[in-house]
Amino acid sequence: MDIRSNCSFWSIVERIVSKPARGFVRCGHLTQASKQPTICWIMQSKLRYFCRIRARSAHGIPTPDIATKSIAVLFAALLFISLSLAAPPAIPNADPQRYLDDIKALTTPAMEGRGAGTKGLTRAEHLIEKRYKSLGLEPAGTNSYLQPFTVITGAQLKGKNDFTVLTQGEKHEFTAKREFVPFSFSASGSARAPLVFAGYGATADEFQYDDYAGIDVKDKIVVVLRYEPPSFGVKGGNHGMTQHSQLVTKAINARNHGAKALVLVNGKLGDGEEDLLTRFGSVSGPENVGIICLQVKNDVAQAWLKAAGRSLAELQEQINASSKPASLALPENQTAALTVSIQTTRATVNNVLAYLPGKTDEYVIIGAHYDHLGRGNFDSLAPSQIGQIHPGADDNASGTAGVLELARLLAPQKGQLRRGILFASFAGEELGLLGSAEWVKEPTRPLDKAVAMLNMDMIGRIKDQKVYIGGVGTGSTLKAVVEQAQVDSGFKIEYSPGGYSSSDHTSFVAKKIPVLFFFSGLHSDYHKPSDTWEKIDPVAATHLLGVVGATGEQLADAEERPAFIVVAEDRAAGGSGGSGYGPYFGSIPDFGQVETGVRFSDVKPGSPAAKAGLKAGDILVQFGDKPIKNLYDFTDALRRSKVGEVVEVKVLRDGQAMTASVKLEQRK
Repeated sequence: MDIRSNCSFWSIVERIVSKPARGFVRCGHLTQASKQPTICWIMQSKLRYFCRIRARSAHGIPTPDIATKSIAVLFAALLFISLSLAAPPAIPNADPQRYLDDIKALTTPAMEGRGAGTKGLTRAEHLIEKRYKSLGLEPAGTNSYLQPFTVITGAQLKGKNDFTVLTQGEKHEFTAKREFVPFSFSASGSARAPLVFAGYGATADEFQYDDYAGIDVKDKIVVVLRYEPPSFGVKGGNHGMTQHSQLVTKAINARNHGAKALVLVNGKLGDGEEDLLTRFGSVSGPENVGIICLQVKNDVAQAWLKAAGRSLAELQEQINASSKPASLALPENQTAALTVSIQTTRATVNNVLAYLPGKTDEYVIIGAHYDHLGRGNFDSLAPSQIGQIHPGADDNASGTAGVLELARLLAPQKGQLRRGILFASFAGEELGLLGSAEWVKEPTRPLDKAVAMLNMDMIGRIKDQKVYIGGVGTGSTLKAVVEQAQVDSGFKIEYSPGGYSSSDHTSFVAKKIPVLFFFSGLHSDYHKPSDTWEKIDPVAATHLLGVVGATGEQLADAEERPAFIVVAEDRAAGGSGGSGYGPYFGSIPDFGQVETGVRFSDVKPGSPAAKAGLKAGDILVQFGDKPIKNLYDFTDALRRSKVGEVVEVKVLRDGQAMTASVKLEQRK
C-alpha cells in the first residue's frame, strides 16, 4: 500500500492528532509549559508538511525522497500515541520497603493487636487517617475521614454472681471463678429449681440418641457433661467431635426443652489433666443464648449425685459404654439457687475512608480491614496464648498496607481517571464483617455509583507464586480485566466466580456490586501470636499490588462499568461441605446487630429460601417449632433438620410477620 496516496490513512492521522484524551491536551489549546502539547504541535506541523507534499504529488510536482521514510516514521509514532491515549498510564511499581514498614508500624506492641475497643485500634485508625491526609485525598467519612459505629466487644461479670445448693435445709455456697464460672453468652437473671442430670445434654436424631427422652426438665436446672458420647464420632465417620459437643448447642437444646438453667461439668479427665474452669469470655456464643449457663467443678457435681446414690464417673462410663442415655432427676430435697449478672461491653470504632476524585461521580472501591484479634479471644487458634498480643501481620496488616501503598501510587491521578477511587479501611471485620456492613447500610457516597469493590485480605504470604482471586464472575468484565492486569505477573492464579466468603467484599455482593477478592492463602500462623511481620514476603506482595492497582485503574477508566452478575454459588464453598450446618437453606446472614432473629443480607438464587420467596432484608424469627433469636439458634435448628423436609418459617418483612414453606435440599 502506498500510504502517501491513501486518504483513509490521512483521515485517521487527523483524528488521532486532534483526539482529546486524559493526559494530553487538545492541540489547539497548547501552552509552552505543556510537554505533551509540544509533541502534539510537532505532529500537527508534520501533518501540515506531509499534506503539502501529498498535494504537490497529486499535481505531478516532484517531492523529496525523504517523504516516504518520514511518513513511515510518523505512522509508527502516531500508532504509539494512539495506544497511549487508549489506555490509562501505568502506575509506578509498589515499593516493598514502604509496604513492609507500614506492616511493621501496624503490628508494633503499641497497636495491641488492633482489637476492637483497644487503644491500639485507635492508634491504627490515626495512622491510616494521617496517611490519607498527607496524600491530599478527600475525606469520605461522616466525620471527616471517619465513619463511627458501635460494636459488641465482649462481656463482663458485673454485680451479683452467686450459686447456692440447698440440701435438706443445709446451705452450700460456692465461690465465683474458683468453684463455678458463668459463660459469657449466658442470660442474666436468677433461677431456683430442682436439679436434673441430663447426660451430655444432647438430642441427636441422626444417632438415635436423646438425653432428654423420658425425663422432665421443664423449669428445672440441668447438669450436663462436656463433649459427647464417643459413639457419635464413630458413627459420624471419625471426623472429630460433632456439633452436639459444642457448649452453645447444649445450651440451646436445654432452653428448647424448657430448662431454667444449664450447669456444665468437665467429667472424666485425661492423664495429668486438671479440672479447670473455662476462662470467662473464651468460648464463642451469641450475646445472650436465652438461658442461664455456668460451669462447676467435678467435685461440686459429684456431691449432688452422691445424694442420689450415684457417681459422676459411673454415669459417664455407663453412657460411653452403652451409647444410651442415663439421665435422672436428683433428690427433690436438693435445690439450686443461682444468680448471674453479665454486662455486655461495647465500643465505638471507625471505618477510615478517603476519596480520589475522578471525572464523573462513579467510583471504584479499594479496601481492606485493619482490625484484628487484640490479645486473642475465642477466635484465637492458640488458646493457650490468649492474653498475648496477636499482631495480625498477614491478617490483615498486609491488606491495609496494600491499600495505603495503592493510595500513594494513585493519588497523583486526581481528576484524571474517568471514575473516582474510594479507599476504604474497615474496622469490625473480625467481629463479623461489621465495618463493611455498616458502610453498605449507611454509605458515605451514593451506592448506585459504586462500580466495583476490590478487597485485599491476607496478601502477604504468597507461596510458590500462587494467588487466589475470587468474585471474577460477579461482574461482566472482571475476569478479562484481571487477566489483562496479571498477564506478565508470573503468578499462578486460582480463580473462583462467586463473591461470598468470610471477608468484607461479601457485604458488597449483597448490594449487587461486582467484587474481586485478593488472597494469598491460609497458613499455620493464622489467628495466632506468631502471625508476625518477619514472615511477610514484601516483594511478592507488592508484585500482587501491581495487579490489584492495574485492575482498579482499568475499572476506573473503562468506558463501560461492569454489569453485576448473580453467580450460582458452590454450596460447599467456605468449608461448610456436605454436613456443614445440615441441609441447604441458601440465606446469607447479615452480621450486624438485630434485636432478635437473623436478618438476611441476601438469598442465593435458586436456593430453597429463594424458591420459598424469602428476600434480602427478611428477619427470620421462627424455624419450624423453634424460636430463632440469633444466628446460633438458626444454625442449631438447621443442623437438626433433614434433607427434603418442608419447614414452616416465620420472617419479619418491613415489620410485618409472614410465613413461608421452605423445602430443604442436600448440600453439594
